[in-house]
Amino acid sequence: MHSGKKVLVVGVARSGIGAAKLLYELGAEVTINDIKPLEELNSQLVEVSNGINIKVGCKADELIAGMDLVVVSPGIPASLSLFSEAKALGVPVIGEVELAYTLCKGKIAAITGTNGKTTTTALTGAVFKEFSENTFIAGNIGEAFSNVVLKTDDKSLTALEVSSFQLETIDKFHPNVAAVLNITEDHLARHGSMTEYIRCKKRIFENQGRNDFLILNYDDPATREMSKDCKCTVIYFSKGSLEDKCACIENSKVVIKSDTGFQEICDISEIPIPGQHNLENVLAAAAISYFMGVDCLSIRKGILNFKAVEHRLEFIADKNGIRYVNDSKGTNTDATIVAVKAMDAPTIIILGGYDKGSEFDSLVEAFTDNIKGAVIIGETKEKIVYSLEKKGFDNYITADGFEEAVHKAGEMAEQGYTVLLSPACASFDMFKDFEQRGKVFKEIVGNIKQVL
Repeated sequence: MHSGKKVLVVGVARSGIGAAKLLYELGAEVTINDIKPLEELNSQLVEVSNGINIKVGCKADELIAGMDLVVVSPGIPASLSLFSEAKALGVPVIGEVELAYTLCKGKIAAITGTNGKTTTTALTGAVFKEFSENTFIAGNIGEAFSNVVLKTDDKSLTALEVSSFQLETIDKFHPNVAAVLNITEDHLARHGSMTEYIRCKKRIFENQGRNDFLILNYDDPATREMSKDCKCTVIYFSKGSLEDKCACIENSKVVIKSDTGFQEICDISEIPIPGQHNLENVLAAAAISYFMGVDCLSIRKGILNFKAVEHRLEFIADKNGIRYVNDSKGTNTDATIVAVKAMDAPTIIILGGYDKGSEFDSLVEAFTDNIKGAVIIGETKEKIVYSLEKKGFDNYITADGFEEAVHKAGEMAEQGYTVLLSPACASFDMFKDFEQRGKVFKEIVGNIKQVL
């Protein structure tokens, strides 16, 4: 399919490197490109095979002529001139998810949404593993889709997290089950408007047909509305009780209703991950799994044995009577509001990072009495301080660097307090991604000396 083809891969990151390695293995003549200079990319490029051409420190536009295909990483916005240049030259442009999809065998469950998609994808994958050893978990969650597709076969189940960035560049991508968990303001700097952001999210089901399933959050009006635009069977999940086919709560139990009747999965008291947001994630994963053909016993086992996702309300350590919690996955205000509501002790919160065009008034309004102080960092520092002062929250300080922020938060905290990293912003002003930010946070906390 790709053997002998000349392919340009744009973006030296996890997805780009995965795509380049996959194409090279398939016999393509691969060139990988990034606008960043070589010295900034050495750590990533060590993974690239010797036979792949490396052209970095230049625009992709200069390399498109003579190519048969261009594959872009999700970090590459569709507004860049490379897209128009490729169109003018008649060279197709696809994303890494589209590339991997064309080679994936078995059934795919694709999961998107503003918040909760990483936990839901990990949980769905855990359920799949109870049902079948031939399970893969990939996409925006960590493992590039390109890294796993050649391992799949006709009996494989793949749980795939997809972001709006990845959905921008699909063509024929067609999951057997798609899920949209929720929609709130996010990535407006990239998409320009909520209308465009929602349009990208809706692409997850644009190729589905009558034999496919779309899982939607009934309790979220924006996702519920999406049912009007699909050609497949809609299955809702809800924290309330619903009729018809659904996953919902009845008599404090997670249940699934289908054509074959009423199936009880577990009592909500048995769910090992706390919080109302995780109850939604469990309901979504149960619905996704059931309509992918997984039996209810496997769904129950997968849920009850599940451990929390790294970087999402992850307890790190107790140092000098202060608990440190890593919620680096809190990359927008709604995700951080969830974290704020989950705090059951006096808390100092670390906020700030890359500016995605969001406002922070709603976050400050959501502060509970447990939020005693804040440390503000990053590009969004002034915007967050403005919202804090407008809402009368004056117990905050700013920090110039990330390590300084962690130490200042510890100094503001007292015994019995929690220091919560939940920035409400992307990480790109200081880090490669939220995972690196979370790992650095854990390293800093690990180095704090015990003095008690």
